[in-house]
Amino acid sequence: MTKENMNNENMLSEKLAHPPKNQETESQQIVYILDTNILLHEPFAFLSFKEHDVVVPMTVLEELDSIKDRRKDVSRDARVAIRALEDTLRDASPEQVLAGVKLPQNDDLHPSGCLAIINDYALEQTAHTLSFNENDNRIINAALHIQKKMPHKKIVLVTKDINMRLKAKGAGLAHVEDYRTDQLIDDIQFLTKGYHQFEGDFWQQIQSVDSEVEGRNTTHYVDKETVPLSYINEYLLDEGDSFAGKVTGFDDEKVAILDLGRERLLAKTAWGIHPKNVYQGMAMDALLDPNIDLVILTGPAGCGKTLLALATALEQVIERGLYDKIIVTRSTPEIAESIGFLPGTEEEKMAPWLAAITDSLEVLHQQDESMHGSLNYIMDKANIQFKSVNFMRGRSIQNALVLLDECQNLTAAQLKTIITRCGEGTKLVCSGNLAQIDSNYLTAVTSGLTYIVERFKDFPGSATINLNGVVRSRLASFAEENL
Repeated sequence: MTKENMNNENMLSEKLAHPPKNQETESQQIVYILDTNILLHEPFAFLSFKEHDVVVPMTVLEELDSIKDRRKDVSRDARVAIRALEDTLRDASPEQVLAGVKLPQNDDLHPSGCLAIINDYALEQTAHTLSFNENDNRIINAALHIQKKMPHKKIVLVTKDINMRLKAKGAGLAHVEDYRTDQLIDDIQFLTKGYHQFEGDFWQQIQSVDSEVEGRNTTHYVDKETVPLSYINEYLLDEGDSFAGKVTGFDDEKVAILDLGRERLLAKTAWGIHPKNVYQGMAMDALLDPNIDLVILTGPAGCGKTLLALATALEQVIERGLYDKIIVTRSTPEIAESIGFLPGTEEEKMAPWLAAITDSLEVLHQQDESMHGSLNYIMDKANIQFKSVNFMRGRSIQNALVLLDECQNLTAAQLKTIITRCGEGTKLVCSGNLAQIDSNYLTAVTSGLTYIVERFKDFPGSATINLNGVVRSRLASFAEENL
């Protein structure tokens, strides 16, 4: 190691080992080392650690640099992260960058930590470090180096790469974590289902009720203690199959419940499709409601998410004329890299990944073939457009019904990008199966689908339905339950 590198290393150690006096508290004795995927997941992630210190290895900057010029959706996130780091370090000298630069203060109660760059290429390799021939290893070695230099500090490597977390633990790093700032729940079993099921008969649990009839709709006003933790557009069921309703409003004392009736839910129809269970009935009610702008459908493979979304979309575009077109898109890990090499138009390039959509269209065509023309006629009549998620950024979508399939593979930031594209008169349907995540860096609790379910549960213009039960076939149902 050269004398210059030793001096830089000592500057970083001195700065992080001896924080300013107003920061000498137990809660501030943490140094976070960020992996590249953290800054791709959230470009401003280095600002999220409040009073704690953050270190970015040089290898991370090089990986961001190699990604920023690729023709991928993630390239934008790399560029944003690089600009954010540059804005923070712009006025700092090289010595200050290595020693640590004060981050913008979060609030008056929590002083901010420091951001430092460490040259992990210049660290001395010892018998206690991994080989330097892989980027992940160099980042882990940087964390091990800081841990050795500052044993009184809690050194934490933050990465979304599960295998890298295992390697770091095996190499001797004491603390390795996932990035959980945008994680809203700790266990997927606590995810909002969009409905609440009462034990026994609903009316047996109601002590007092005021009802109001308006046209064909009946609204019941019951005591709030009867329906705890209610959300707008949350559906209510009971085990006695005698009641089905939806929360339409509440205050400190009362909850307003629109009486839907199980029979009426099961009698709903769209493009020749009828619900096969009460969960599909609730989904169709939300999908056909013009006052709901966002419908989130979760559930296992074969529960009918895509078929119901398409059937209700065709019904509202062709039969009711509520929207001008249907835009169908989905997320897939390979799409960003592979779509440009496929021949044909954007729709033709998307065809291999949208086979599930076209399969559902064929089922709907066979279901209602006598009433409507050929499959191509239906697609033209509904103005169905197949789009890549990559090209949704920057658009403003008006008067359309957007179907976003397989969105369990999207991050919260990616879903925010798509949701904010929806303009006036546009309805968005997000569907996905949290048990089938293909992304290397997402789990059921960190998926963007989980994030929006929890974030939008209080929004009066959205509804979530967990489609409980596989209806595709008895084979699919047995596989879902037993494999």
